[in-house]
Amino acid sequence: MDPATKTFEPRILSIKLWPPSENTRAMLVERMAKNLSVESIFSRKYGLLSKEEAFENAKKIEVACFALASDHFEKEPDGDGSGTVQFYAKETSKLMLEALKRGPKPKEDKDIGANLHETVFDISGGRRDFLGADEARELLSPLKEEGNAYTKICFSNRSFGIDAALVAEPILTSLKNQLVEVDLSDFIAGRSEDEALEVMGIFSKALEGCALKSLNLSDNALGEKGVRAFTELLSSQKSLEELYLRNNGISEEAAKALCELIPPTEKLRVLHFHNNMTGDEGAVAIAEVLNRSPLLEDFHCSSTRVDSKGGIALSNALQMCAHLRKLDLRDNLFGVEAGMVLSKTLEMLGGITELHLSYLNLEDKSAIAIFDSLRRSVSCLEVLEISGNEITAKAAPAAAACLSTKQTLRKLGFSENELKDEGAILIGKALEGSNPRLEELDFSSNGVRRVGARCLARAVASNKPGFVLLNIDGNTISEEGIEEVKAVLKAAKMPESVLGPLDDNDPEGEEEEEDGEEAEDEDTGEKEENAVELKLQNLSV
Repeated sequence: MDPATKTFEPRILSIKLWPPSENTRAMLVERMAKNLSVESIFSRKYGLLSKEEAFENAKKIEVACFALASDHFEKEPDGDGSGTVQFYAKETSKLMLEALKRGPKPKEDKDIGANLHETVFDISGGRRDFLGADEARELLSPLKEEGNAYTKICFSNRSFGIDAALVAEPILTSLKNQLVEVDLSDFIAGRSEDEALEVMGIFSKALEGCALKSLNLSDNALGEKGVRAFTELLSSQKSLEELYLRNNGISEEAAKALCELIPPTEKLRVLHFHNNMTGDEGAVAIAEVLNRSPLLEDFHCSSTRVDSKGGIALSNALQMCAHLRKLDLRDNLFGVEAGMVLSKTLEMLGGITELHLSYLNLEDKSAIAIFDSLRRSVSCLEVLEISGNEITAKAAPAAAACLSTKQTLRKLGFSENELKDEGAILIGKALEGSNPRLEELDFSSNGVRRVGARCLARAVASNKPGFVLLNIDGNTISEEGIEEVKAVLKAAKMPESVLGPLDDNDPEGEEEEEDGEEAEDEDTGEKEENAVELKLQNLSV
């Protein structure tokens, strides 16, 4: 070699991600302050932070998290700071959530003492027992203090008799002009029907005219009589934003009474109606409430014995709720016809983030229509549960095409269907190259065997850093198949806890299904997987 020739040595660049520059930290504070001060589901429940208070919180959060992250950086083995940046982001998110849940600081009045800081009065944490007059007087005494600032009260988990209700009546009447949130869930447990109805009537009259934003009457076995016992309270609510009526034994007649009594506020954002006896005609009445609630964001109507007629009525009414974010209709008897109507409604609800459609008897036809609607119209889906709907591999191409476009998906439930290996492979392949935020996948009880399980494992092991649970229990996966699944997850450096329990898996079922056939070659599973994979080429994704 010519000694005059200079040897070229490549320059190695070392990029350090920590610590961030002052400009970066300042930009993060501004971004956090903006997120803390915009209207959200937290601000509607806990109050909206002012821009000044949001900025103050953001600065404190950043300083605290920067200190924690700097300590973390000193212990980080690789030294480039990548893990520290993730730690920094995680801690800031956690503290932001805490700040949102604390809500804004109460405004202090110089003429009133420090009791203004107390805005929530909650007696639900005490003993679950009958409440008498003397105990009620003692428990509710803070509400009688002059100048108190209580705006939210929770009497849940304590059973009020007539004497205790009479003690509460004048106290509640005195708070009419300041209450915005009332929780009376499970507050007449164990009382006779006559006594419970009288207690509800006393509370209803005492709270009549309150400008409530949130009202919870769950777990009170209301029925029609109970609903009408709250006539004064319900009919006077002109600004109600949240109404909870879970587990109230609400029948068709009770649902009609609700429709009659709830005024058309057009401000309702949350309506929870889980576990009632509504039936078809009751669902038709609830559909009328939906028609008057264009701002609705969160609707739960699960386990309400609604059949096809009621399902169609609810689905049509939901077309008016363009702001809907969460929809839970699971455990009803919609069937295919109602499912087809629901699919058309979903095309109009592009903002949906959570969709619970399990156990609705949808079958392939309406499931395919729903997948197609979600693919075309819903861009920010985070949770999709569609278990127990007799869905077969016939619907898998539509499901795969839909899921491959859902980059925000966190939780996916397909349990108790009939997708088998072919469906598992198609859906697994679609998930493998997409859905980086996926955290949970439930494919239990689907007739999945070795090849399908392996494909699902590969799907969750690829580019999904936050994944925590793969449920493939209740299938017929051989021992060799389970070992292959574990090997795939281990190769991706996932903890053993990612693979859920396998107590109901039948490792011998795979062999029983193939009894009488020739033994498969070692690469038969790969051939089957590749054959099904070819079908993906025809998908329009």
